[in-house]
Amino acid sequence: MAEIKDPENTLVMETSKGEVVIAMRPDLAPGHVTRIKELARQGFYDGLKFHRVIDGFMAQTGCPQGTGTGGSGQKLPAEFSEEKHVRGTVSMARANDPNSGDSQFFICFEEAPWLNKQYTAWGQVIAGMENIDAINKGEPPREPDHIVSMKVAADA
Repeated sequence: MAEIKDPENTLVMETSKGEVVIAMRPDLAPGHVTRIKELARQGFYDGLKFHRVIDGFMAQTGCPQGTGTGGSGQKLPAEFSEEKHVRGTVSMARANDPNSGDSQFFICFEEAPWLNKQYTAWGQVIAGMENIDAINKGEPPREPDHIVSMKVAADA
């Protein structure tokens, strides 16, 4: 496991492919980080599928229906920043409305500059990116991988 410098702002996500460690960025998106931690502590993400996985682009999860149509029911105001969307960036999915982010998020496989300043980046994978790379691809994948559990490192 990666060295965890700030356990209160680090997520440990166990996936069906293995462990992924995410350093959250409250300096970029304090509201999003607070909400993601609330949801993780409620067990909201446990068992959810990676429902949209596009090779060379990103892996998306966080929909309780497993279809990309649902969320936790609490929309978040956008917190766009200058942070670039690069390999391992964790960012909030949303609909056309910039303030429609809820519980769905994605992890970039590669640099995605067209997302910069359009989506709220709130974290960075610091360990286990090979496990994200291994997630079954598709929209939706024929056999979707899932989050086994997602915990704030301070609670693990």
